[in-house]
Amino acid sequence: MISCEGLTKFYGNHQAIADVDLHVGEGEIVGFLGPNAAGKTTTMRILTSYIPPSAGRAEVAGHDVVTESLDSRRSIGYLPETSTLYRDMRVTQYLRFCAGLRGMGRAETNERLDYVLDICGLQERPDDIIGTLSLGFRQRVGLAQALLHDPPVLILDEPTVGLDPNQIIEVRDLIKSLAGDYTVMLSTHILPEAQMTCERVIIINHGRIIAEDTPQNLTAQIRQAETISITLSDARDDNVERRLLDLSDVVAVRPAGPGTYHVDTAVGSDVRAQVAQFVVERGWGLLELRPVEMTLEDVFRQLTTEEEGVE
Repeated sequence: MISCEGLTKFYGNHQAIADVDLHVGEGEIVGFLGPNAAGKTTTMRILTSYIPPSAGRAEVAGHDVVTESLDSRRSIGYLPETSTLYRDMRVTQYLRFCAGLRGMGRAETNERLDYVLDICGLQERPDDIIGTLSLGFRQRVGLAQALLHDPPVLILDEPTVGLDPNQIIEVRDLIKSLAGDYTVMLSTHILPEAQMTCERVIIINHGRIIAEDTPQNLTAQIRQAETISITLSDARDDNVERRLLDLSDVVAVRPAGPGTYHVDTAVGSDVRAQVAQFVVERGWGLLELRPVEMTLEDVFRQLTTEEEGVE
């Protein structure tokens, strides 16, 4: 539904993005991640036909964003980072205004209004003045206008920025509920949010795509070992680290706090039962044993740090 090939953009002599290739399939929810000035906003502005590329091409729902920009824009529901709501209008008044701008007829507008008010949790707020709503509800109104004309593609720029934890959960659950019915591409700086919401992530840095896969696969590619954390209550043996290294598949042992050790094992191995038995037999008092997961934030930091070190 979204496709870019060799997408490049110059602002004067500054190259904002270079040879960007990305593809988002029908019904996917994909996160578009990158540090500030990485090229996220430039890419999304090209996809929404706000600015043209300097080179390369992009399509949305089969329409070229330059030569068929009106058709591509009709296929997109867009929520910018700074929502363009008219705060003095009521919720349904604003949504009807948006429907008129999109050329929707009265019957279609009434039908879609019922749908978006329901799916966005605005059933009890149709006559509220937008300016009186909380930030979370204003974001719901922004999502409602993006969904109003039933576009196949949603492009959401930082949809949870500025929201409190409860509001983030509500908006995240709303976005996840759209999977399958809509193709969603969202940018975010909140990496745990991307991990919980997106089926796949695309990471951009210095204007180039540096990684693209599911969070799980990216983690598997980056990490060099599985890690478990153990906490002991009575590890009087000064050679705990050395003795744990005697176990098969254990490749490293690192102190991680009072009585706590991180045990690195070969990728694909599971030595939890072996470690637990080893610790119990020596009377070290096993208080906790748990896997240490590599987060998307860990992957992001490692990838972007490595990229910054490339000459």
